[in-house]
Amino acid sequence: MPDLEKTQIQIGYIPLLDCVAILWAKQRGFFEEAGLEVTLVKEASWASLRDRLAFGFLDAAHCLSAMLPAAALGEDQLGIPLQTALVLSYNRAFISLSQKLCFELNISSQDSAQQSAQKVVSALQAQQPIQLAHVFKQSIHHYCLREWLAIANPEIARNIKLATLPPPYMVQALANQVIDGFCVGEPWNSQAELLGIGQIIASSQDIIPQVADKVLAVTCDWAMQHPNTHQALTQAIQKAQQELKDLQDYADVWQMLTEFNIVQFQCSDSIHVQKFHSIQNIIRNFVDETSVPKVEDFKWLTQQMLKWDNPIHLNDAVIENISQNCILSLTK
Repeated sequence: MPDLEKTQIQIGYIPLLDCVAILWAKQRGFFEEAGLEVTLVKEASWASLRDRLAFGFLDAAHCLSAMLPAAALGEDQLGIPLQTALVLSYNRAFISLSQKLCFELNISSQDSAQQSAQKVVSALQAQQPIQLAHVFKQSIHHYCLREWLAIANPEIARNIKLATLPPPYMVQALANQVIDGFCVGEPWNSQAELLGIGQIIASSQDIIPQVADKVLAVTCDWAMQHPNTHQALTQAIQKAQQELKDLQDYADVWQMLTEFNIVQFQCSDSIHVQKFHSIQNIIRNFVDETSVPKVEDFKWLTQQMLKWDNPIHLNDAVIENISQNCILSLTK
């Protein structure tokens, strides 16, 4: 084992299902096996996580994939380059609306993404106030909401004002009627349904391509200064990912998610059985055969950023360069 440049590591995360491999690597002692003493730091919002990572208060973080090209473009107002060598999840978000709104608009779980989008757009055109929320401006959740609405009306998709809320606050905001719907990762959609507040009406997989959603991010400077530490960190999480993919009995995983207050509802093989198995299936399939980042994903994210966030023109060569610079290869 090569000498590690640093052994005491702080990893930031947001309480979502797709930080599970990081938590599991800690729980199973995989970091310790790699010679790392890891402290997990729960962050209140994506903005605080990004800032603390960029300014060195965190060594690495469970991060929105779109934050990387945003940093490269200076869209985050910081301009501190971020890179990743590891995908934590691919495109597994959902759009949920309040059950009240679904009833009013006659939206069914059987509706296609196009049908539900058309019903919401028709209500907006009739001047019905509908407030939708995403987790962060540079996120697949933001782009998913706009692409969903654009199926029915591109102009409304471009001009609608969307709220930004940290994932753990989505359900409470829906319950308090501060918002009427959201796009977020699990388990918050399931929690809203089980509380009788929300209804899942579309999957991001039906709306946008299969792109990286969360990644393990580090700053470029940190990666250059700690190559062996970064490799050990990444390999420990990859080991956890593989174990979670192959695991048959999820009792310990479920207990861990409950202890970390990520899953806040009763769910088992005898209570809310469908949700229990659905969530297990999501965890097993957060990554495919490889968790290595793809340039194509970051090209799509950059193009979406230019389309919805900042309508400037960049040629293909610049987009390619930005996308390649988001990825750090650990191959020696």
